[in-house]
Order: sequence, then structure tokens, then C-alpha cells
Amino acid sequence: MILLTFNIINNKSDFEKNYDLNDDEILKITEQNTLSILRTLENNNVLATFFVEVSLVTKLTPLIKKIIGNGHEIAFYNENSSLSEIEDAKRSIEENIDKIIRGIRQKEVSLSTEELKKLEFTYISNIENADILFPFKRLQRSTQILQQSGVSVIPESISPYSQIPYNDFVFQGVPLQYYESMVLETIKNDDFVLVYLNTWQFTDFTKFKFKIPFYRKYNSGRKMSDKLNDFLQWSNKEELAFSRIKDFIF
Repeated sequence: MILLTFNIINNKSDFEKNYDLNDDEILKITEQNTLSILRTLENNNVLATFFVEVSLVTKLTPLIKKIIGNGHEIAFYNENSSLSEIEDAKRSIEENIDKIIRGIRQKEVSLSTEELKKLEFTYISNIENADILFPFKRLQRSTQILQQSGVSVIPESISPYSQIPYNDFVFQGVPLQYYESMVLETIKNDDFVLVYLNTWQFTDFTKFKFKIPFYRKYNSGRKMSDKLNDFLQWSNKEELAFSRIKDFIF
């Protein structure tokens, strides 16, 4: 089983000299990137889970409704929001979409399982930082889904043989054929693999002059879209099933 997930987050990096974008323009890029992802998923008949950064939830209500209308799951991505901010965003969007938000993803900020359970989250997807060296760092830790106080805690997936994690940059940087081999070996070993990508990776950095490291520009934009499409086509050919996280957990 492939748990395909996307983090809907703005690119918060600086800009190249004599170039600038305001907050509304950056948000528009995020929306367009997400719509491009949605088209690719629809073309391949694949369902996914979208983790929306908490501060963007109320700004992206129409987009969130479209994501849900296409059959995908919406969850939260907590970048640096307080518990009260998460609670307000959760209440607001649930009233708008008439659905319960079950999942939340954390990276640098780590609220306790008990605190998140009080907000009626039923699963937590924890991810780690990825720089130019970390994505290819060999890791050895459990990839099993754990139960803590009645909440499912889902760690990042790791290839069992190469010990390479399935973070956003690995998909971007690793040759697709090797990545596909990683997926097969992981599913054989763990029964599932959790894949996550960031919407900003689909940005055309030749058009929008964000100041980002050279290795983050590699295979970004249209190349990223094409690689995702090729991966989904291969997965369907191999008859690998996809699932929204809430369906897989429950």
C-alpha cells in the first residue's frame, strides 16, 4: 500500500536580487501547484492525503473544498502554530466542509499526543528535517505505526535495505528507477510506504525567482510534475494500491 501525501505550504525563502512577491502572490503559486498535483492524481485515478499548513487553512477554503470534492483527504500541517490556533482552524474548516479533520503532521514543532487527542485528532504523522546530506543518511529505527493514548503515530518510512528515508527531497533527487525499487522492497517488508512531497517543489523557479539552494531547484517545477506522473503510472502498472491515511489507519 502506498500512502501518498502532500504538504500544502508556502515557499518562505528569500528572493533573488531585484525580485519580490507579496503574500497573496506566493499563496497563488501554492494554489496553482496544488491544482497541478490534483490534475495528475485525477489522470491516474489515485487518492492522496493533503496536509494543509495551519495558517493557510482559512485562506484556502475553496481549494480545500475542491480537494475533498475530488475524493482526497485533508489533514493539518503544523509549522509553528499554537494549540489554540490549531483548534480555531480545525473548528472553522470542519464547519465549512462538514467533515472531521483526523490527522496532523509535525516537524520542528512537536505538540504532545495528549494535547492533540483533546482536539480529536486520531493520527499524527511525524516527519524530520531534510537538508542536502540528511536525505541520503542511512537510518535505523522503527517504521511501525504506534498507538499512544489511543492516537496512531506514523513515522517516516525508510527503505529496509538502503535505509534511505522517503522524504520530499529523496523523491526529487533519486533516479526514478531506483526510487521504484525502494518502494517495492519497502512494501514487501512493511506492507506500506508513506511518501510525502511539498507543493512548493512543483514551482517553476526559472519564472518565480525564489532564493533557494541549487539542489532544491534540481528536478523541480515541470520536471517534478512529470516525475510524479511517471511514478503513478508505474505504480498502477505494478498494481500497487494507494490509500488515504484515514482509510489505512481505520
